[in-house]
Amino acid sequence: MADVKKIIIIGAGGFAREVLDIIEACNEEGDIYSMLGYIVEPGFEVSGMFVNGKPILGGLEWLEKHREDVFAVCGIGAPDVRHRLVMEATKAGVRFCSIIHPSVRLSRWNSIGTGVVIAAGCLLSNHILIGNHVQINPGCIIGHDVTIEDFVTVSPGANISGNVRIAVGSTLGTGINVIDRLTIGKWSVIGAGSTLIRDVPPNSTVVGVPGRVVNIREEDWHFSR
Repeated sequence: MADVKKIIIIGAGGFAREVLDIIEACNEEGDIYSMLGYIVEPGFEVSGMFVNGKPILGGLEWLEKHREDVFAVCGIGAPDVRHRLVMEATKAGVRFCSIIHPSVRLSRWNSIGTGVVIAAGCLLSNHILIGNHVQINPGCIIGHDVTIEDFVTVSPGANISGNVRIAVGSTLGTGINVIDRLTIGKWSVIGAGSTLIRDVPPNSTVVGVPGRVVNIREEDWHFSR
């Protein structure tokens, strides 16, 4: 039997509950994780409350005190907020681990970073490079030679063709389609149901079929939250 890894989830909202579901699904395959509870920012929840049967332990100060004993995974869906909290936790010496649902189909030639969450029913083809703290929601199909950089969120049902590069911090909306050999610029937001047939500039908001740029945010906008 594999060693049991003590783990906490940063955040206690909707996606954090989904991360708990993935952990429990992994444990059905064998005792792998002992999920201790959630870490939240001040004012969000009260320490000692329970979410889906697991306690809210406190804030990052709790995690800093226990950093030698536990691993963390971030359950915050928004890439900008996830980036901020992960950076704070990393400075405090917190260790992260990746959580992958047992139903996910992976090639052995793929590379996956730390703090990654991959939900149920995803199919990842060959020679895919996934950075750190990426979240891939249920039912996504990702083609060969795709690069997904740090802090990207891929929403449910996304279809990404081969040789696509998704730059740091981007959000790909539910049910999007991306043709092959495109680049999605850093910290971009692709609206649900969009179809991308051309490259996306950094910091852009894209919607529609075919996708069109409707807004470009200022550089480093993600630091404002």
